Amino acid sequence: MPLLLISALFCAMPLQAAPAQRIITLTPHLTELIYAIGAEARLVATVEFSDEPPAARDLPRIGNYQAIDLEALISLNPDLILAWHSGTPPALMQQLTRLGLRVEASEPRLLEDISAELRWLGQLTGHQQQAEAAASAFEARLAELRTRYQQATPLRVFYQIWDQPLMTINGQHFIHQALEVCGGENVFAHLGPLTPRLSREAVLLANPQVMLSGGMSETSTEWLTAWQDLPAIEAVAQQQLYFVPPSLVQRPTPRLLDGIEAICDQLALSRQHYGLHP
Repeated sequence: MPLLLISALFCAMPLQAAPAQRIITLTPHLTELIYAIGAEARLVATVEFSDEPPAARDLPRIGNYQAIDLEALISLNPDLILAWHSGTPPALMQQLTRLGLRVEASEPRLLEDISAELRWLGQLTGHQQQAEAAASAFEARLAELRTRYQQATPLRVFYQIWDQPLMTINGQHFIHQALEVCGGENVFAHLGPLTPRLSREAVLLANPQVMLSGGMSETSTEWLTAWQDLPAIEAVAQQQLYFVPPSLVQRPTPRLLDGIEAICDQLALSRQHYGLHP
């Protein structure tokens, strides 16, 4: 059975199969989205780091995003496996489909894709009504945030998603859009790869006014501390370095709106520091 890819172009693809009853998710954000539409009773297993909402921590684990226990997966008799197109290894998805398992892959790139994914999962699970309510609530809150910050003075921002290797996001990533909502200008928006690798010298040359980092955990800030030896960067010289819990910003789920609010609050503090219009 061919893989289906949801994106800004393909989110309206018709779905013919019956609603899934036994679902395995291969990425944390899809686990969270299943809970968001009230279909969590259909989940039989997931992968490591599927920790939101807290109830998801009790689900059986069959591996991580790179490797799974195939025997354990098959023993659970799933009728739907949900994968992440750019995060789940293609060889794994191909192996699962060769075994006759139903695999559906998603690839959210835009903030609007989150509501599209909620509706898509509602169709896959037969939870259309709950999914529509969740999608509409997401869209309404996103629209309110955009209106609230549409007059904010722009600030040059560097967002770090990883440390070794040093990585950021380009202008096609949903985190880029999150920055835009708050009046942040992504200093690496022009780069080609979705998650470009960088040198520290490149960040120095870009000279952001604000630096944001998700860190390796929900409380880890050492990535920001590591920049203190480059005071030639304006953000470092002005101590405009902020931590954002990664699960709030780096997962395309409704909780991303909480992450956007946190980013907007931090950029508002930076504008106050620089003496700019809020």
